[in-house]
Parts: sequence; C-alpha cells; structure tokens
Amino acid sequence: MTLAPDQARTSTMARVNPVAKLAATMVLTVPLVLTLDVVSAGAALFVELLLMPWAGLRWGEFWRRTWLVWALAPLTGVTIALYGRTSGQVYVEWLAVRVSDGSLELALATTLRVLAIALPSVVLFASVDPTDLADGLSQIWRLPARFVLGALAGLRMVGLFLDDWRALELARRARGVADRGRLRRFLGMAFALLVLSIRRGAKLATAMEARGFGAPGPRTWARISRFGGREWALIAVGAGIAAVAVAAALAAGTWNFILGPG
Repeated sequence: MTLAPDQARTSTMARVNPVAKLAATMVLTVPLVLTLDVVSAGAALFVELLLMPWAGLRWGEFWRRTWLVWALAPLTGVTIALYGRTSGQVYVEWLAVRVSDGSLELALATTLRVLAIALPSVVLFASVDPTDLADGLSQIWRLPARFVLGALAGLRMVGLFLDDWRALELARRARGVADRGRLRRFLGMAFALLVLSIRRGAKLATAMEARGFGAPGPRTWARISRFGGREWALIAVGAGIAAVAVAAALAAGTWNFILGPG
C-alpha cells in the first residue's frame, strides 16, 4: 500500500456509508459468535487479512490501530488454556489450573475468533466520521433523531474532557496541591471533572433545545445520507466471509454451536 497520510480518509472505503460498515460487521460477527472452533475463526481471519489492502489504510497505520487487538487476543487465549474445559490429555494440573488438549484447542479458537471479530471492526471504523454515522443512523435506520444527536454531542465532548483533565492537573500543580497523595489527587480531580461535565452537559442540552433539536415532527438534515451500490457490496463481502467461515467449519466437521444442548 502506498497511500499518502490523508488518503485513508478519502479512499473508496472511507466514502462508504458508516451504517453499511456497521451492518457488514454485524453480518460477519453473528456466525463467529454462534460457534467456537478453530476452522471457522481461522478461515474468516485468513480471508479478512487477504482483503485488508483494500481497506484504505497503510500497513503502518494498520499496525498502529490494531496492535492492541494483537496483544490482547493471545491473553484471552491464555486464560482459556489455563481454566477452560478439560478434555483429552492433561499436561499441567495445579489447583484450579488444568492445561489439556481441550483447553488448548479452545484457547486457539478463542484467540482466532477475537482477531476475526475485532480486526475488521477496528479497520472499517478507522475512517468513520461521527457526524456521518449519526446521519446514517437517523436517516437510513430511522433511529430517533433526538437520541442520535444527543449521543453525537456527547461524543464530541470527549476531547474537551481530556483537555479539562490536563487543565485541572496543571492548575493543581501551579497551586502546589498535586505534589503528593496520588490517590487523593486523582479522586479530587475526578470529582471536579464530574461537576464540570454535568454543568457543561446542562448548558449543551439547553443550547440544543433552543436551536430546535428537540422539536416534534420531522426534521431537516444538512447532509443527505446515501445508501447505494458500494454499501451493498460491502455488506455482501461481510456476508461472503461469514459464509466461507461457516462452510469451512461444516466441511471440516468442527462446527460447535455454543447455544446448543451440552
């Protein structure tokens, strides 16, 4: 991939409606949640990695955004390996820890499933603008506009909260009240930020009501959220990956319906 730093935001994938990305993720995730086996998760992950070059991210940006997923997925597998269902030969047994063939297989399946579910979610939403997502949820999925716009306004405040936290920390250091007692300082700053966020939320709600965000009846939109061929194609890709995973598991005889009896 040779995309320029800003091309991830202007690539074809970035222009796909965010609700289509959400729908594709859901279509892909459902079959992987219903089963826990190595073949289905491995097949889905393999196809996803083959398609990653068309996601609109440079490989460097891909690793920066997904390194936490790669780091935490094996930790999930380790937990399953130590405390998962015991079957087959037991290799290690100490107190509640039992490492066996069954637990190791479940650990590998869990690790692959976490990667197969989390990686496309992170990559697809890397270039999503919150305003575009809110427009799509209200105009296409017909969710209540008041709820969607309120959530969007709250999301926009996250950056301000971070700035407020840094400002509180610098102010306390300047007054000499942040030199010791880390726990006490943290609790004090958290309470101050809570009070500040409540006040800001009340002012924001009043301002939005004054501008007609809570008015009854149909509302107009500054930007029209469109859903066309690119969006359906992305959902079809997600459904195709899910179908490949299910077919591979059924063909190998490893399908393990976790909601079934036993």
